[in-house]
Amino acid sequence: MNATADLDDALAQLATFVTHPRRLFVLTGAGCSTASGIPDYRDRNGDWKRQPPINYQAFVGGEYARQRYWARSLLGWPAFARARPNAVHVALARLETAGFIHQLVTQNVDGLHQQAGSRRVIDLHGRLDAVDCLACGHRQARAAFQTVLERNNPAFVAQVATLGPDGDADLEQADFGAFRVPGCPRCGGLLKPAVVFFGETVPKARVERASQRLAEADALLVVGSSLMVFSGYRFCRQAAERQQAIVAINRGHTRADTLLTLKIDADCAAVLNGLLARLTL
Repeated sequence: MNATADLDDALAQLATFVTHPRRLFVLTGAGCSTASGIPDYRDRNGDWKRQPPINYQAFVGGEYARQRYWARSLLGWPAFARARPNAVHVALARLETAGFIHQLVTQNVDGLHQQAGSRRVIDLHGRLDAVDCLACGHRQARAAFQTVLERNNPAFVAQVATLGPDGDADLEQADFGAFRVPGCPRCGGLLKPAVVFFGETVPKARVERASQRLAEADALLVVGSSLMVFSGYRFCRQAAERQQAIVAINRGHTRADTLLTLKIDADCAAVLNGLLARLTL
């Protein structure tokens, strides 16, 4: 909905949707964080804008894949870590404080919802600000690991690259075979960011917790997600099976378009700020 009249009508419907159920399950995606300077993966049609992110099997199965991943992450992390919440995160935090949000589940790995003040957050795909050892389970802060990466790879620190989604960076003309990937400081094992890679399964307990919270809610609100990844889309299917209303605020196509009660194809921040004004928040 791009015309002003259409958006006004959509905001009126959205305000009714939010105030009548009151217990909302909110699912967010990359569109929430683009205004914070973190690029997204997909275009308006839900197609890839760039090469898909690294696959889990490739990461654990090949040293060169890990060298390439961590070399790009070395350059992408600083800008990713500097990202701050934008109006979308702030609006959702205010809706939670006002009692409208029962649970927020985010597909993002940036922690910006928590920085904005949201407390009822499930990080469906984990968090990029931590690094796990796949052998012993030791966890360390990504910021601390950055120091080790830089110390081991001074030649890469000077490289210039464009920031990609989720702390990645576009770095193609480099000798990744020369990149030194540190092992776990405790056992020497293989280190991986504490996020769910493509091809990797979201931890069962995390999915079950989110599904239970959806069952307790009255309706589902999707913000800034094309829902092309099943891990998020599953909640729309569950809501539809329970005959819960589903509203999406997203630019372009979503995988759940046929399941939606209302779709608002507009800027997420503009819509949520308009909603806050209508709710006098």
